[in-house]
Amino acid sequence: MAKGPNAFRTISEAADELGVPQHVLRFWETRFSFIRPMKRAGGRRFYRPQDIAVLRGVRALLHDEGYTIKGVQKLHKEQGVRRLAAAGTGAAPSTDERDWPEVETAADTGMDEAARGRLSDTLADLEAIKARLDGLLRRP
Repeated sequence: MAKGPNAFRTISEAADELGVPQHVLRFWETRFSFIRPMKRAGGRRFYRPQDIAVLRGVRALLHDEGYTIKGVQKLHKEQGVRRLAAAGTGAAPSTDERDWPEVETAADTGMDEAARGRLSDTLADLEAIKARLDGLLRRP
């Protein structure tokens, strides 16, 4: 039974879909900070549909367009992950962001600046609590 278009993919399914070996996907994770599949217990990777779209773009840029790894990194830095995903659609690259496919990023959470600040404060509090608990656990 085939998976639906919104189903998560294992690394072997992602590699088959993209036409690259699994070790290439693992290598790309080390070179591109924006490639972060979900990892389950034991380190098993699961790629979301938006991960596959970005990987398809990276593959197209590297293998079809002749970009270098540094070139893809620069393109990501200058134009973002949506531009990379757009490269994988097979259409001629557009400089108009409205033509780029929707790919959820951390900036797309819909939170206003105040909510982000509260979330950052909460994270800092939790990290401080964890550090304190770690210190208590180290005591003899």
